[in-house]
Amino acid sequence: MKKFRSYFILILVATVMTSCSGLNKMKKNSNLIKYEVTPKVLEAHAGIVTVTIKGTFPAKYFDKKTTVTATPVLTYAGVETAFEKVQVLQGESVQANNQVITVTGGGNFTYTDKISYKDAMKIAELVLRVKAVRGTKSLDFDPVKLADGVIATSTLVEKESKAISMKDNFVRVTPESKLADINYLINNSDIQSKELKAEDITLLKEYIKTVSTDPAYQLRGAALSSYASPDGSMKINEPLSKKRGESADKFIKKEFAKVEAAKAAGFFDSKTTPEDWDGFKTEVEKSTIQDKDLILRVLSMYADPDVREKEIKNMSAAFEALKTDILPRLRRSKMMVSVDLVGRSDEQILAQMKSDPKVLGLEEMLRAGTLTTDANEQLKFYQATAENYPKCIRAANNIGCTYMALGKTDDAIAAFEMAKAVENNDIIKNNLGFGSLVKGDLVKAEEYFNSMTAATAESKWGLGVIAITKGEYDKAVNYFGTEPCFNLALALVLKGDNNKAKITLDGMKELCKCGKPSYLKAIIGARLDDRNYMLNNLREAIGFKADWKAYAKTDLEFAKFFNDDTFKSTVQ
Repeated sequence: MKKFRSYFILILVATVMTSCSGLNKMKKNSNLIKYEVTPKVLEAHAGIVTVTIKGTFPAKYFDKKTTVTATPVLTYAGVETAFEKVQVLQGESVQANNQVITVTGGGNFTYTDKISYKDAMKIAELVLRVKAVRGTKSLDFDPVKLADGVIATSTLVEKESKAISMKDNFVRVTPESKLADINYLINNSDIQSKELKAEDITLLKEYIKTVSTDPAYQLRGAALSSYASPDGSMKINEPLSKKRGESADKFIKKEFAKVEAAKAAGFFDSKTTPEDWDGFKTEVEKSTIQDKDLILRVLSMYADPDVREKEIKNMSAAFEALKTDILPRLRRSKMMVSVDLVGRSDEQILAQMKSDPKVLGLEEMLRAGTLTTDANEQLKFYQATAENYPKCIRAANNIGCTYMALGKTDDAIAAFEMAKAVENNDIIKNNLGFGSLVKGDLVKAEEYFNSMTAATAESKWGLGVIAITKGEYDKAVNYFGTEPCFNLALALVLKGDNNKAKITLDGMKELCKCGKPSYLKAIIGARLDDRNYMLNNLREAIGFKADWKAYAKTDLEFAKFFNDDTFKSTVQ
């Protein structure tokens, strides 16, 4: 019995020793495992870090009774994030459903998984943690470092607001005019007393008095046109129209006798028309004369005025109607006084807005918002406009735009919603889209942009930003179009078109003082292995904003230059 127990113990010890030696041997020879990581430097795209690991086991390495679990882990800032998926491999004698690695032939595995990107992952290490199990025994291998850090160039996307402000319709100078007619008896040029008492003449006199004394008006001139009706001969009508012009000229000049502006050369403009066929045609067209179509055909058929007159007179019934309804209205002098109504200057509007805005009209109040560069003052102006005109969509919208400029996105969205209650047009949809974009709600932002009846350059830009964040770089390039901008260049870099990205950035008329365009140029220089271009633009970025020093120091875009003395001195 004792002898049997001794054999059992020896067998158990032997088994344990065999088990342990198998695991220890695999751990000791783990350097024989070959790992290949794609990409060689991890990258963040669409807020995700994706990794593919290919592992190759040599022959005679993998113990046939062992199961190996491999877990990729990203370590950063004192914490670590394990990839959710694990790779389980087994020897050929293990009774399970994992991938088998044979003793004689070895084998390989390919692993792909992803994790959400965090800013702290920029300085990180990708480590593979391996655990081997044989029977009841387990052994952790030494962690295997597979890669350094995460390239986070995609996170540089500019998500600024491109909310559209609604314009005012303020017009400083508004042309005005006042018309009046003096009608004459047939073959006569004297002005009848009853004509001077006619309503239009009375109103013209009052208008002249008003505009000549009100400083808001600037007189431009007085135009007179005198006519004779086309039912007489040219021999009679020509002097007749001139005499009518003289009588009308005398009347109008008397009304302007005390007006200084009327003394300017060319203020009065007088012309005469012996036979008013154009007026005749106009009056016939709007008349109810039974044969008016026939009369109009005659006008179009004959160019000779004498033939026209003769043919029309042959239509006796029609001519009788012309004599009573049309021709008397053509024996006239037309007077038109032209003025400019001059509104407040920008300086006056701004001063009034600050003192008592209620005196101003809607367009003037909206105009005031464009006359200050102080966003807080601008907000105050638009709020005063909305208070006076609560149904004005432009005031509510512009309040939202100003809040966006002040970085108060929630307040901006509330203002845009008020504007939406007045009218849900494309500008409001665009602006609500940018409110959501800046807040990080890309799904809602995309919904707003796509709901627009017609896309704007701004909404396309917003959709381009969303496309970058989704890793859809070709789509982003199409949205941004051909106008050089930072985000277009970034999308080109991310899709691998570095040369076109360089052309795009070099074509920008003005670089942002934030330094981003210059920094992206430096990245392009590094990718193209153009050291001078990289260093010059990195210095420029740092000149705009010193924070780029620390950022570049750990940015793996510049990994090949980390030991370059000039690079090191630039980022110190």
